[in-house]
Amino acid sequence: MADPAVGGHAERAGWAEPAAAGGGQRDQHGLPEATALDLLARGELEIRGRLVDASNATMYCDISGKGVEAACVYKPVAGERPLWDFPEGTLAGRELAAYVVSRVAGWNVVPPTVYRDGPFGPGMCQLWIDADTTVDLVALARRNDHSGLRRMAVFDAVVNNADRKIGHLLPVPDGHLYGCDHGVCFAADYKLRTVLWQWRGKRLPGEAVAALRRLQESLADGELSRELPRWLTDEEVDATRRRVALLLEHKVYPFPPTDWPAVPWPPI
Repeated sequence: MADPAVGGHAERAGWAEPAAAGGGQRDQHGLPEATALDLLARGELEIRGRLVDASNATMYCDISGKGVEAACVYKPVAGERPLWDFPEGTLAGRELAAYVVSRVAGWNVVPPTVYRDGPFGPGMCQLWIDADTTVDLVALARRNDHSGLRRMAVFDAVVNNADRKIGHLLPVPDGHLYGCDHGVCFAADYKLRTVLWQWRGKRLPGEAVAALRRLQESLADGELSRELPRWLTDEEVDATRRRVALLLEHKVYPFPPTDWPAVPWPPI
């Protein structure tokens, strides 16, 4: 097996969302983030099926090691569909980059994620999160009073998420909100496409500004300055720095692009 890239620290989980900055947090099943990441990076993968609705090859797997087991998603690079606007074979790395940004900022919106070898070659491996199926996702996506949604909207602006669908929202029973499918992020051009435009032009909350400052420091001379170039082009890393700086300068949520569809299709 090739040396896995864990982008940070990682026992039993789901569509994969564990912790945030600091590595001492736990996922919805009470697992330490470092334990989850170590399991994802070094555990034995057993494919149980394929998520047929996914546009790229997405395998639902069991993963086990050192007496710990979990469910996870494995997306091999070999199963990525070529896109005209993203370099071929880069989507798995972008998923890892999104996780590292989420963790460094302290947002905890992306499940623990690693880049590792697997049954179909190298790819992204992410803990499975058991979303609360009683939540009406359409109604959730329309709320303007949900702190988790506000946090995710800022995260999406930073990573330039071109595909924030309603179905990519993963609420869990304790009220926390995760997100998945971050392969089409970090384009150098402004391509933000999301269902979360309800705060456009409104002032960023103080916690968002503090998170953006952490990102700016890390992009200048910290973990992000070392980690992102492993997965993104120099132009894309520079564009990420500019997006963070612009958000800190104006301290408002971004507006929809004028030359790019503002909402993904289908939105759900």
